[in-house]
Amino acid sequence: MPEKIAKPKLSVIIVNRNTSDLLTRCISKLLESNIDETPQIIVVDNGSTDDSVRLVRSLYPEILVFEAGKNLGFAAANNLGFSMSAGEFVLLLNTDALLDKLCLERMLKLAQLDERIALIGPQLLNDDGTHQTSYEATPTLLTETTNRSLLKRLFPKRYPGKNERLVEPKDVETVIGAVMLIRKKAFEEIGGFDPRYFFFFEETDLAVRLRQSGWRVVHDPLAKAFHLQGGSAKSYRSAARIEFYRSRYTFFEKFYGSMSKSFLKTIVMINLGLNVTIYSVMNLVTLGLFERIRERSKVWSALWSWHLKGCPDGYGLPRD
Repeated sequence: MPEKIAKPKLSVIIVNRNTSDLLTRCISKLLESNIDETPQIIVVDNGSTDDSVRLVRSLYPEILVFEAGKNLGFAAANNLGFSMSAGEFVLLLNTDALLDKLCLERMLKLAQLDERIALIGPQLLNDDGTHQTSYEATPTLLTETTNRSLLKRLFPKRYPGKNERLVEPKDVETVIGAVMLIRKKAFEEIGGFDPRYFFFFEETDLAVRLRQSGWRVVHDPLAKAFHLQGGSAKSYRSAARIEFYRSRYTFFEKFYGSMSKSFLKTIVMINLGLNVTIYSVMNLVTLGLFERIRERSKVWSALWSWHLKGCPDGYGLPRD
């Protein structure tokens, strides 16, 4: 394992798998950040078969690259990156996220105002500058078995949405994990990411445990980052959805118990059965001519089949 470098204030961890173009663009924007010192940058490569590692090492020889040799998943890969990090603060950065020049500066200044701030997430933006959802309420049976969009409209203070326009930092329940600044002391205190989450819900689990331990989780609307939503999971739509549901069940069993998990799974299976029926009929009626309908039918069918088999391991995103 590579050795740690001299202690900087900030370390940056980027987990990559087969996203070479996104990765180099992400690093380029990161290095344009308006901060006083060059951060320690760590790339944990999750078994890429493209030219990601070669490109980073040739373009940025100062970056620490660790080749895992296989897909460790987001949580385990970031835990590995943390073990190599030297900074007081650690920025977790997805390859499909591009930081605004002032984003890091704002988050670092905010983190240093209060030693109880453990996690900060910026405002995530689409290509055109419109807002993405950047923070959420903690998932509950209500949010996961009813229409979340309706909840956000009816109870916007309890279930905030992307249409809320904040003008100052706000304590929140959880942030979206594309860009996260984390106080290393807090991260280590609670034991880091739970590696049972291979992909999805890792940051939600982390935020819940941080708040349970008395730390603050904050969204800063004035720190901004473009989130392109084009990472490696996009190429595996059905597998990624299976991974999402697996992680959601892990979260519910961990925080709410096996009864809540079983109830959620029952409601999900009913909804999946309806969606499979509806999209199969639509695909048949349209003679399979519409790609969007074909794709959704394929995804719902894969999820339904996985649930009928009892949600076994061996399905989802590739581990090799």
